[in-house]
Amino acid sequence: MDLPPDIPPEQSLIEYPSRFPIKVMGAHVEGFVAAVAHVARQFDPAFDAATIEQRPSKGGNYLGLTLIVTATSREQLDELYRTLTTHPMVKVVL
Repeated sequence: MDLPPDIPPEQSLIEYPSRFPIKVMGAHVEGFVAAVAHVARQFDPAFDAATIEQRPSKGGNYLGLTLIVTATSREQLDELYRTLTTHPMVKVVL
């Protein structure tokens, strides 16, 4: 996968550090929230799993999570997205 060219900090739409929301969806199964929280903590050691917002799908088969992480760089966010999207329990990351 080709990465986009580096964006100079002055052209970034995000100021670092900042609180950054990430939406994650996966099957509504035991361990999903804990697995996503574990990944988030790898990139934001101060991440508090108690702050995760949870929304089950209408049928209850899927669970949508909103995480607020402290973003410190574009590289950190890119790697966090990459790690979440490749996790076997995760279906979608926005």
